[in-house]
Amino acid sequence: MKAIRTIAALVAAGAVLGGCASSSPDPYYGNNGYRGADTGYRNDGYRNDGYRDSASAGYGTIESIQVTNAEARTSGAGAIVGGLVGALAGNQVGSGGGRTAATVAGGVAGAAIGNNVERNRNAGDGQQAYAVNIRMDNGEYRTIVQDNVYDLRVGNRVRIVDGRVYRY
Repeated sequence: MKAIRTIAALVAAGAVLGGCASSSPDPYYGNNGYRGADTGYRNDGYRNDGYRDSASAGYGTIESIQVTNAEARTSGAGAIVGGLVGALAGNQVGSGGGRTAATVAGGVAGAAIGNNVERNRNAGDGQQAYAVNIRMDNGEYRTIVQDNVYDLRVGNRVRIVDGRVYRY
């Protein structure tokens, strides 16, 4: 009976940790994983196109291009492994209801630590992204963040298609 409770607690902790291990982007960057407010606008007044606006298309002129560092993402593996190790360690503490609580608390703490370890390990990848600030023909300002700019330069006429900037 004790083994079934322990396994049930580990499964429950794993399910909770799966939600904690989500690789949602930094809220400052919006839904595309790069810097910009989640409201769709950055602090400098440029609209930030995330995945939710990916079907939009428009024309404009590049006003600036800024190099940014992409945030390190996690796969969730660190959180899962950390959660399991934490749950196993927590299971060694106490007895009865206290042991179950310690198992769950150890799982949650282990998941948080494991996720941070994975994020820090991936932070050294040095991925760069480019924030392309565009003045649209209708007067609106947008920022598109993409992994490269190819031959884009300030002053180029561009077209935005599916959340990417192309010369026009």
